[in-house]
Amino acid sequence: MPHAKTIDQASISPDGTQVAYIVGGELAIIPVGGGTPRPIAVEGKLALREVSWAPDSKQIVFIADLAGDVPAAQVWTAAVDGSAPVKRADGKGYASVPSFSPDGSKLALLFIEGMPRVAGPLQPMTPLAGVISETAYEQRLTTIDLATNTLAQVTPADVYVYEYDWTPDSQGWVATVAHGSGDANWYIAKLYGINTHSGAMREIYAPKWQIAEPHISPDGKYVAFIEGLMSDEGVTGGDIFVIPVAGGSARNVTPNIKSSPSSLTWSGPDRITFAQNVDGESGFASVSALGGDVRKLWSGEEFIGTNPSPSASFSNDGNITAVVLQSASKPPEVWGGPIGDWKQLTTVNAEAKPAWGEMHNFHWTNGNTKLEGWLMLPKDYAPGKTYPLIVSVHGGPSATCASHWDPKNMGATSAMGYFVFCPNPRGSYGQGEAFTRGNIKDFGGGDFRDIMAGVDAIAKQYPIDLHRLGIRGHSYGGYMTMWAETQTHRFAAAVAGAGISDWLSYYGVNDIDEWMIPFFGASVYDDPAVYAKSDPMHFVKAVKTPTLILVGDRDGEVPMEQSVEWWHALTTMKVPTQLVVYSDEGHIFIRPADARDYFVRTLEWFDEWFGKAAPQKR
Repeated sequence: MPHAKTIDQASISPDGTQVAYIVGGELAIIPVGGGTPRPIAVEGKLALREVSWAPDSKQIVFIADLAGDVPAAQVWTAAVDGSAPVKRADGKGYASVPSFSPDGSKLALLFIEGMPRVAGPLQPMTPLAGVISETAYEQRLTTIDLATNTLAQVTPADVYVYEYDWTPDSQGWVATVAHGSGDANWYIAKLYGINTHSGAMREIYAPKWQIAEPHISPDGKYVAFIEGLMSDEGVTGGDIFVIPVAGGSARNVTPNIKSSPSSLTWSGPDRITFAQNVDGESGFASVSALGGDVRKLWSGEEFIGTNPSPSASFSNDGNITAVVLQSASKPPEVWGGPIGDWKQLTTVNAEAKPAWGEMHNFHWTNGNTKLEGWLMLPKDYAPGKTYPLIVSVHGGPSATCASHWDPKNMGATSAMGYFVFCPNPRGSYGQGEAFTRGNIKDFGGGDFRDIMAGVDAIAKQYPIDLHRLGIRGHSYGGYMTMWAETQTHRFAAAVAGAGISDWLSYYGVNDIDEWMIPFFGASVYDDPAVYAKSDPMHFVKAVKTPTLILVGDRDGEVPMEQSVEWWHALTTMKVPTQLVVYSDEGHIFIRPADARDYFVRTLEWFDEWFGKAAPQKR
């Protein structure tokens, strides 16, 4: 498979003239008009992350991680004139999201003092031992005075801050905040105003759903943010709301929009520009802070961003952007310029070429529901022969399939000579908030039927060998894999990664149980029936499909025990199965060797069981 370097971030200067970007922990700055990048390095050649610009576009701030198993980080600034970087602080714990105050006198960052691991629910959890209590590590807003390099934690010790934005006068922040455990309570975070000197907090807004992306208007009077049903922190989608900083009623300025806004900026005193997922593609649009018509700026098949949701870095006026642009046929590179009129700035992946088949945005219907997803054709596809089809269900469910550069997943599967189908059933992003809420109290219902309708639609248009259908997925995709094999025997093989097999036991052992309340309406203790009807374990005796089960032993989002339960049940019923547990891995795999082994085993499993299925004549 062709190797491509990972681009971690691209950040544009406020004046729109330069882009700072990070590739594999290495930082560089390049003019938006193109030219030779200038590398930025620190003592010890540490891995760098999370770069941000000063308001005057003359400095950057970034985090440098120290080596070791326990997080420790340094905060550095560097002038763009070429002078040596300056270390501003050392911290024993996890630091993130550094930014300059609007007056340039201070830095702010999020800091968890003494954190024993990298923050976030996707990371490997710390194993339980000894007397267990609810130990909370609070992520606090922390400042560094640039005149003295004095570090001070500002927000109270009993709250966890997730995202923040400076007020224009540098005297405060708006932030999304919750009490208690950081991993679990993001789902119930509220919007607060915070004083930068005293840390005093004032509640601005208590949302019905989840909130993200708080940004203050240039005049400091309003906050724009995204609110919607979100199943994973950092995977953003919903409607855009505006509320006075002083408090009051929040106004939805994108009601009934048939897309999922995912990042935003104020592009004027009363206008908001935002990135979005629209029908499986990336796009940009703008809307008045008073609401009204949404103005389309650009959309395209290429995915814009580095994470699962489309995103960009905007100049102060919102007109110039830096993006990481990629697709199934184009490896990621940094681009910069006006929205939709970007210029390629890097060539770090110039040698990487796709070794897989073409990718198409595929549309179908299930009854009156219009649906879409992405279909990758087999490498060297020839219409005269039949091919296996793998259904690859995304995580979430509030997420989306898009056209990514993806050599390990869809690319490798296509190179094996398979069709690969990544559907966006109800519950996904891309068709508006009502569609994203479409599987509330209905996991495994309409979403499963949407997926199977997609399989049937593909089989009518392409030469699919229906005896060699497979299904796989991780997280929600792992759950849907387990669920699918209780509902149908159409699949010749299945691979369930970090899947949920038993809602009752899952509720008691996962680290983020607050996510389940919006989707099911109550806890499993208060309404067990709504969970039971979507519970694979209740229907496990119907399973006949050979199943490979893969999981990390320190997964906090979907703990290993869920996979062990499924493996135990299938083994008891003599269903061909194999369980692989990866030591010291979390919900996502950190070590490249483990990630590679995961996908190699997946491909080998399908190859083995497809070889035992009789090919179908078309």
